[in-house]
Amino acid sequence: MAEYNKLTPELIGQLKKIVGEANCYVGEDISADYSHDEMPIYGSQMPEMVCMPASTAEVAAIMMLCNDNKIPVTVRGAGTGLVGGATPLFGGVVLCTMRMDKILYYDMNNLLVHVQPGVRLCDLAADALERDLMYPPDPGEKTGSLGGNVSTNAGGMRAVKYGVTRDWVRAIEVVLAMTVVLPNGQILELGRSVTKTSSGYSLLHLMIGSEGTLGVITELTLKLIPNPKEDISFILPFADIETAISAVPKIKLAGLSPQSIEFMERDIVDSSANYTGNKIIPTVIDGKEAGAYILVTLDGNDQDEIFQRAETLAEIGDEIGAYDTLVLSHPADKRAVWEARSAFLTVIEAETDLIDEMDVVVPVDKIPTFLEYAHEVGDKYEVRIRSFGHAGDGNLHIYCCANDMDEDVFMERTSKVMAAAYEKCTELRGQVSGEHGIGYAKKEFLRESLGETAINLMAGIKQVFDPNMILNPGKICN
Repeated sequence: MAEYNKLTPELIGQLKKIVGEANCYVGEDISADYSHDEMPIYGSQMPEMVCMPASTAEVAAIMMLCNDNKIPVTVRGAGTGLVGGATPLFGGVVLCTMRMDKILYYDMNNLLVHVQPGVRLCDLAADALERDLMYPPDPGEKTGSLGGNVSTNAGGMRAVKYGVTRDWVRAIEVVLAMTVVLPNGQILELGRSVTKTSSGYSLLHLMIGSEGTLGVITELTLKLIPNPKEDISFILPFADIETAISAVPKIKLAGLSPQSIEFMERDIVDSSANYTGNKIIPTVIDGKEAGAYILVTLDGNDQDEIFQRAETLAEIGDEIGAYDTLVLSHPADKRAVWEARSAFLTVIEAETDLIDEMDVVVPVDKIPTFLEYAHEVGDKYEVRIRSFGHAGDGNLHIYCCANDMDEDVFMERTSKVMAAAYEKCTELRGQVSGEHGIGYAKKEFLRESLGETAINLMAGIKQVFDPNMILNPGKICN
């Protein structure tokens, strides 16, 4: 690992001139929030300074100054990450992009929008909806920044139909797909206003998912689609998770084009109902106790056409063993069920003193196998396992939880659970992360999963972009 210098009063003064004194914090004025992300169990470290630039030019000036003086820089958006990605492990400067929060303009002819990285997902979604447009990526944390979503290639509940964030970054007329500031302060414009290209390596797609280790995203162009006129959600209760998951391939093969297919175990449904008071998801159907559920949303421009597809969905449910296919067409019911689903992590956090998490992705038909194994390993090491996730694409959110346990004991036990679970994931031909990224917390698991050759190639790419290793050091592969 590179050796870094400390900020001197002179450097602090120069950084203040770049962003303005009101837009930076030093020493005791820095909030502890800047020392970690939403998973502080992975550690925290106070930076020496927080800078909040407002433009590409200011970001470039910060990076040039820090690169020349070997000051580490950690890029931070809204700080909603779950793998320690925004933790400034080596102090230095936190470069927060949340002042860069403008939706710059829409290109309605080409269904595109140009934004700064600090725009929150929920704000773009609402603003686009006013124009009867949809930005399809739908990660669970709606307050996350778009720059952060692109940096981690965030997925979400609509990925089964619409893909992940990577699929929605696009060029716009004479404006490019992405503006990035490199670690040395150079400004790089990526992408062209063409539909296809075979013109060298795709630096644009290399930047997407790089978690702020290769450059600082300062502008983005994103694709939009006309907002579907109708969407209807359906709850299919089952006896157990294995039966529930067995319906997923049949739903996909039936040509129903679901917007989302989520799975839920009874344990988390009960907790959500008790915590929120929202009991929209039934637990007993015709006298039978539900053990697991899938939640399906179908969208389109005609409600009658959606209900035709829903008949096929109900037939599949009956064939597999669903207790019922419950229709949620009323806006209040749809809102209630998705609020219940969105509350799952909040509920786990509220009920739990200590949490560790993984968001592995496995082949869809291997979901029950992996979940059963994760619960067995949790029982072995006396750590409670809570789970839910995206059945349509095999992305599982699995949480190790404990109360009334010493943190050191918890970390020791969860490290064993994680090691076993990730090993099983690799055995099942899965991946370490489906959407949360690697950050600091999952580095070693990534190395074990991919092997030294792949990690060394990644490290070589990092070296080319950032020879002084100042940008988000200690993450992914360095």
